[in-house]
Amino acid sequence: MNIKELGGEFQFINRIKKKSKNKNVIVDIGDDCAVTEYNEDSYHLYTTDMLVEGDHFSLDYFSPYQIGIKVMESNTSDIAAMGGKPVYSLISISLKEDTTVEFIDGVYNGINEICERYNFDLIGGDTTHGEKIVISLTLIGQVDKNKLKMRSDAEIGDLIVVSGPLGGSTAGLKLFLNNIDGFDNIKKYHTNPISEIKNLPKILPVAKAMEDVSDGLASEIRNICKMSKVGAKIFREKIPLNKGIKKSSSLLDDDPYDYALFGGEDFKLVYTVNKKDRHKIYGTVVGEIINGEKILLDGKELKNYGYDHFS
Repeated sequence: MNIKELGGEFQFINRIKKKSKNKNVIVDIGDDCAVTEYNEDSYHLYTTDMLVEGDHFSLDYFSPYQIGIKVMESNTSDIAAMGGKPVYSLISISLKEDTTVEFIDGVYNGINEICERYNFDLIGGDTTHGEKIVISLTLIGQVDKNKLKMRSDAEIGDLIVVSGPLGGSTAGLKLFLNNIDGFDNIKKYHTNPISEIKNLPKILPVAKAMEDVSDGLASEIRNICKMSKVGAKIFREKIPLNKGIKKSSSLLDDDPYDYALFGGEDFKLVYTVNKKDRHKIYGTVVGEIINGEKILLDGKELKNYGYDHFS
């Protein structure tokens, strides 16, 4: 059976997932990070991500420095989604035979800048060679036990909030793929992502279930609902969009809200909030958690949830 016949990424994960036997494992496969006991007051967080040339970045429009930035920010976003901060990182990299020293220096300049920005260390990794450049990053983070956020904490009646504007990364990618000149401010949404880790102090006091927007808002809300065993209603016109993408999307006859819902790699946070804390929200309310299992967009059930690695 071909892997696509499984039905997608979630079916693949469910097929390989086994419950951990180690009593120190608090959260295993299925959230933004794995979580283990660390000490009396905090947990350790673990996340890993792979970026593959031609899929997650293109040498046609990414500089080596931007590749390094994206590797680090995309993983840092997972740590932020659990309410934590990064502490250590390990990088494994596969290089092509014609890779230059200047290319490597550029990638690691980006990597090291993010380490300095968020005050954590690169402490190891591995190198090999292959037909494509592949970079795999593992981040180990730490979170106070009373600040841990998981996808399974949403409750009926909660508001659904996004921490910032969406759709910019897909808008930038579309401009690159269609060889459209200009719009440099929009293209940077794709090549220079920024995680929300510095905004956590504004988010954590009221956030319940939380996830980062890496595969599109619709997909992330579905993930929260699956883990929390609830449904959701989303209001398209309430979704905040990155500045300028309505203009760029109109050139391609695209709906910019589709970029936000089904695109991905915006690395903002989507989280649920008790209605009584509405006045403390950081971000924009885009929906509400409801009874049942359906995800509704403007009252109609969603059938498509955006990007899936194996479908």
